[in-house]
Amino acid sequence: MKAAKYLVPNDYMADPAVHIFNGKLYIYPSHDRESGIPENDNGDHFDMKDYHVFSLDDVENGKVTDHGVILDVKDIPWAGRQLWDCDVAHKNGKYYMYFPLKDKNDVFHIGVAIADRPEGPFVPQPDPIRGSYSIDPCILEENGEYYMYFGGLWGGQLQRYRDNKALESAAFPADNEPAIPSRVVRLSKDMLQFAEEPRPVIILDKNGMPIPYRDNKRRFFEASWIHKYKGKYYFSYSTGDTHFLCYAIGDNPYGPFTYQGVILTPVVGWTTHHAIVEFKGKWYLFHHDSVPSGGKTWLRSLKVMELTYNPDGTIQTIEGGGE
Repeated sequence: MKAAKYLVPNDYMADPAVHIFNGKLYIYPSHDRESGIPENDNGDHFDMKDYHVFSLDDVENGKVTDHGVILDVKDIPWAGRQLWDCDVAHKNGKYYMYFPLKDKNDVFHIGVAIADRPEGPFVPQPDPIRGSYSIDPCILEENGEYYMYFGGLWGGQLQRYRDNKALESAAFPADNEPAIPSRVVRLSKDMLQFAEEPRPVIILDKNGMPIPYRDNKRRFFEASWIHKYKGKYYFSYSTGDTHFLCYAIGDNPYGPFTYQGVILTPVVGWTTHHAIVEFKGKWYLFHHDSVPSGGKTWLRSLKVMELTYNPDGTIQTIEGGGE
């Protein structure tokens, strides 16, 4: 693949989670729409109401199939608003969708919906996962165990929690203190709850020191993704307000992870969110930008491009074409 290509030119989709099920590649994005809500740092303009799923047999030459709406906010018993980035896992013939959604008090929790097929439809559970909070769930399967990575700052509300407990008011670290980390938690055997207390995902610099909060070109902000390459765990994420996709490498699912560099420089549009997957012998980066909508950050379009590793296992930086 010589250059990035847009996957769904007739609609605005973003924040892709991507997996191979039954020999096909499935994309689970969030769904942007023109809502008329002014843009703000809390993300109220991202007024997403449903999820579609897309599949294709071949990334470079295949036709993208839209399987339609697979989950709608009106069908979720505990729903308030805003279905943001989701992910899907497969276990014992069932497919489990994990989705962030604000409850009726405008607090984000993570819910679960279940389907018999990867293309859905997905039926939501009556309540969110106990003890869940914030946004951007990502699922790793490892030797029959399933791990969820989650969290996002600002509109994602991660700054409202410490040690998995809600604070009376949001709190950010001092500039020289460690950055607020993403979370990782092992799921229960039935895939419906947390099997343990969520743990912090620590990102270290090359000297073994935690990335400080002031270092907003390297610190975690949102958009956790985890994949394996040659026995190592690659934790990738968005830096948010500086618009980089970065990555760190660790030896086990819990980390710690050592910062390595930038996967994708800023794209057109404020947010950066992605998935990395190997399919038919090649590695691909799925992400989005706002070029088709004229740079409106709340109207984003899905893209894919090939990702290349160096011989030492580092990832070659891709130029996003933004600021």
